[in-house]
Amino acid sequence: MNKIFLFSCLLILLSIKLTNLQAQEKTHQLKGIVVDSLSQKPGEYFTIALKKDSTVIKSVISDEQGKFSFAAVNAGQYTVIIGSLGYKSKQIPVKLNTDIDLGKIQMKTQGNDLNEVAIVGSKPIIKQEPDRIVYDTQADPESKVLTVLDMMRKVPLLSVDADDNVKLKGTGNYRILINGKPSGILTRDPKEFLRNMPANGVQKIEVITTPPSKYESEGLSGIINIVTSRKVDNGYNGNINTRYQIPGGPSGNANLTIKQGNFGANLYGGTGVWRVNGIRNIDTRIAQTNGVKSTLYSEGLQSIDNVWAWGGGELSYEIDSLNLITAEINPYGGYNDQNLNQSFDIKDGATATAYNMASRTRYKWQGTDYTLNYQKGFKDKKEHLLTFSYKFFDNKEPQFNDIRFSSAQPSFSINNYIQDNNSKSKEQTAQVDYVNPFKIITVEAGVKAILRTGQANFQSSVFNSATNNYVLDPSQSNIYSNDQNIYSVYNTYVLKLKDWTFKAGARLEGTYVTGLFESTNTEVKTKYFNLIPAVSFNRTLKNSQSVSLGFTQRIQRPGIWDLNPFVDRSRPNFEYVGNPDLEAVLSNNFEVTYSNFKKGSLNLSLSYNFANNTQQRVFQYIAAENLTRITSLNIGKDRLLGLNANFNYPITSKWNLNASANLNMIWIDGMVNGVSEENSGVTGYSSLNTSYKFENTWKASLSLSYSAPNIMLQGKSNDYYFIGFSGSKDLIKDKLTLSAMVANPFQKFRAYRNITEGPDFTQERIRENFFRRINIGLNWKFGKLESSIKKSERSISNDDTKKSSN
Repeated sequence: MNKIFLFSCLLILLSIKLTNLQAQEKTHQLKGIVVDSLSQKPGEYFTIALKKDSTVIKSVISDEQGKFSFAAVNAGQYTVIIGSLGYKSKQIPVKLNTDIDLGKIQMKTQGNDLNEVAIVGSKPIIKQEPDRIVYDTQADPESKVLTVLDMMRKVPLLSVDADDNVKLKGTGNYRILINGKPSGILTRDPKEFLRNMPANGVQKIEVITTPPSKYESEGLSGIINIVTSRKVDNGYNGNINTRYQIPGGPSGNANLTIKQGNFGANLYGGTGVWRVNGIRNIDTRIAQTNGVKSTLYSEGLQSIDNVWAWGGGELSYEIDSLNLITAEINPYGGYNDQNLNQSFDIKDGATATAYNMASRTRYKWQGTDYTLNYQKGFKDKKEHLLTFSYKFFDNKEPQFNDIRFSSAQPSFSINNYIQDNNSKSKEQTAQVDYVNPFKIITVEAGVKAILRTGQANFQSSVFNSATNNYVLDPSQSNIYSNDQNIYSVYNTYVLKLKDWTFKAGARLEGTYVTGLFESTNTEVKTKYFNLIPAVSFNRTLKNSQSVSLGFTQRIQRPGIWDLNPFVDRSRPNFEYVGNPDLEAVLSNNFEVTYSNFKKGSLNLSLSYNFANNTQQRVFQYIAAENLTRITSLNIGKDRLLGLNANFNYPITSKWNLNASANLNMIWIDGMVNGVSEENSGVTGYSSLNTSYKFENTWKASLSLSYSAPNIMLQGKSNDYYFIGFSGSKDLIKDKLTLSAMVANPFQKFRAYRNITEGPDFTQERIRENFFRRINIGLNWKFGKLESSIKKSERSISNDDTKKSSN
């Protein structure tokens, strides 16, 4: 401890000495005035950055007269970068050895380049493109302390409910990618990973509402793409981030980027722990069958031990200026142990039963993704590219349930049982992409083949008190395999005129599915073809405004976990079972967007989508067994009319305000056991985020959000709110940052309620999650980079299967 104290004192003295030495250097002032090149009006709220070598050392925002200035700048060679919404950015080299006045700096409007507009005058940065919204997490000061899941509360069109489920336009029917590619760690339950993934390692989050034809057609509402890759330069740099969450535990991640000549590498990894105890679970059910009333009340406490780790490496080699090879490997693994002690009180007419249950459920996941790309360029233009890609994906997701009962009643006769569900999948993908930009039109085309194999070996064993051993139950055991092969071809055209941009394309997909139950030698086969159009228009208007229109169709294919007929009995009196007969769902999506970029930004969008034969989670009460059976069926008809608004405004050069709101009207109907069920309602969310940057490297932020209830075919959830305070301090400027956050400080637990109703029952499930959270983090950046390395412009992105809704 004494050595650590002495070392700390030496660091402080060294810092004071360096500060005094810097104060002795002669400094200069740099100033100027920004004006519009056409109107000659002052350019207010432009962002002006001062760059030295490859690092931005200072940034300011012009005032209402367009004036800006940098004070106390050391002598040297700099680059002044100027940009704002709807204007072309400008770079001015400056050699500073005395005070310099740049005078009036003429800024030109974007013109026909307004298809992608960046809000560089404020933080956080949002980009509006014809088919997507991009949120720049690196420009948000809270990225140093929040997780990716918390950051998603601030992204337009996204919301997070009380059970940490991410919603896109109020629904869970979307596809989530990392760096444009699927990741095995996100296939089953992405919230487990996202709520422990530091946002500091994420560059941006893309919400693609009208995915172009180059993407697979999966995701009824769209695609969420989390971009973590950074620009790689000559030399090296790295980042180490550690954080501790209460409740939860420690987590951390690190990355190292190396570039030498034509070779580049990016190595990264992370690990973390989420341990909580005392989560209260309550189940209630009231049923009425043939005049006999049945009630169930269950209450218990749950503990969770969740440990995960991921890693990976990206290698890149430029054979020459036209030929590039890249490779990537991403291993991951982890487990989630859940222990629940629960009491049950059941009344079925005049019969009453009471017992206690101790259950342990262990989920595991492990796998590796391998990707190889070869990119061929052409001498006529750098955007003219031909790419060959191959991807192999191997994933295992075993589940184990151990259920034990005890009761003081002599007549109690439920036996203990255990369940094993060894689920695994493999996937191979080959893909060719071609893009050729002509003068005003860009042509994209490609072919792709995906070969998937999934298998689930599930067994149930019941305890036999006579033999003091577990005996296999053949009726609850089987081996199920599922092969899904998808072949597709796409073609897209992008036409750019003076004030118009047109994107039009189509994707033809053929899907072949074979399912096999080995114990009964029963085979299920199906095949279908889909022609998926995608059309979007963008019109730039005066005064930095634009209007976009889009239409596309999307497909929702069931995943292996939805098809697997394994009966999950980890909660007695409630059974979850997969459905191997599930079919793909086709959705039609329309969207119109208005954008206004001036001092700040305003985005308004109106969307409508409808789908038939949708996959709905159905709850059925089985009176003879006194249980609720839960499965998925293709029975639904969904319609959604949504309005989204996002407003971002720099109140001052240091104070920023961002507000978002999403309002959806949802209509759902379907037939359950021959009875027509329907539900409708208003859902959505609203959020307010504001941040302030102080002079002495302090930053502070406030986040508020509210989510309306989720609407389901047979019920709904309760509403939800969130409040968070965060701050950060640069201990060593742009190198070492200490950050902290407290969320929901006024309430320790928050109940997440799901109410479900059927013709003969009503049930409610309450789960009291930890609501109050405290995060403390430390982030260290090191190294220096000089010149960029190329990466493949095209790679494999398998976004065609439905994410789990568990």
